[in-house]
Amino acid sequence: MNRCAQLTFAATVAATLAALAPAPASAQATATDGQTLQRNFPKEALRGNIVFFAPPAIALNGVNTQMAPAYRIHGTNNMLIMSGQLNGLKATVDYTTDVQGAVREVWILTPAEIARTWPTTAAQAAAWTFDAIAQTWTKP
Repeated sequence: MNRCAQLTFAATVAATLAALAPAPASAQATATDGQTLQRNFPKEALRGNIVFFAPPAIALNGVNTQMAPAYRIHGTNNMLIMSGQLNGLKATVDYTTDVQGAVREVWILTPAEIARTWPTTAAQAAAWTFDAIAQTWTKP
């Protein structure tokens, strides 16, 4: 029995599987001109100011509250951040809530994203018009 042939076959299979495996995805895509592409926020997201405390405690717009059980926090590069790393951080964010009103998803904003107009209350979001492709809100 030729053991070298078995080893060569195993190495070939391993190399083929490695070549077919998908490359790790980039957290934020880059346009051909070198500019970073915009992140897409859901229409339900609202703008607010957040202060992170020991997880899951936060202060959102000056009101002490908690994050939802399955919350996610996205950094400025859109990578997920562990909340323990953020203790004491104050930031401007876009956020969504669950049906009970707990904060479910948070995006820490870049200065360019902060400069865009975004609703801070559900009443504003209901009255304004949202363009999902351009990620812009238009006031009436």
